[in-house]
Formats: sequence, structure tokens, C-alpha cells
Amino acid sequence: QVQLVESGGGLVQSGGSLRLSCAASGRTFTVYAVGWFRQAPGKDREFVAQINWSSSDTYYADSVKGRFTISKDNAKATVYLQMASLIPEDTAIYYCAAKVARLRAYDYWGQGSQVTVSS
Repeated sequence: QVQLVESGGGLVQSGGSLRLSCAASGRTFTVYAVGWFRQAPGKDREFVAQINWSSSDTYYADSVKGRFTISKDNAKATVYLQMASLIPEDTAIYYCAAKVARLRAYDYWGQGSQVTVSS
């Protein structure tokens, strides 16, 4: 089992920045990748970014490319999502998730962190 705890959400004005953290514990050595997803009110959950644990390869949704940066600190078993140039459309609950193999669905999910961007 892997446990994930997000932190760092909040309210920010349009154009501002926030950093989300996702702290992993448990069997973290089994993790293949960690991703960030978000779900806005009335919308489906969508992929935001992913980082592969061993290679550090990163992937982004087109909607956040160039504005968001995913990174990790192996020693702290923590993944970060640095969000810049925020716009109201970024308002959502942000979830981090982990999977144990490339072709598997995400197995473990955090509790979510609210990000609200005011115009």
C-alpha cells in the first residue's frame, strides 16, 4: 500500500502562483509514477501532469504546459506541482495519484486539495 497526502492548496488571484505537495509513505519503492489530476465542479476529472519515479520523465496536459512544473524529492518521497500564471479555469480540486506499473491505472489516490483562482 502507498499513502498519499496533498497540501498547499488555497485561494490565489489570477496570474498568481501556488505549489502543491504530495507526500508519499508506505511501499513507495513500488511506485512507477506519480501524477496530478484535477476536477472542477460539474466536470470530469482530468490529467494534469505525471513524473516517472526512476527516470524523472515528465508529461503535461496541453492546458498547463509552460505554466505548471512537476518535480520530486526522492529523499522526502514528495512530488510537487508548481503552478504559475494561474487562471480561473485552473480552479479545481487537485489530486495526486500513484501507480506501480506503466500500463496500470493509478492505484493510489490522495484526499485532494482545493485550488481556487479568483479573477
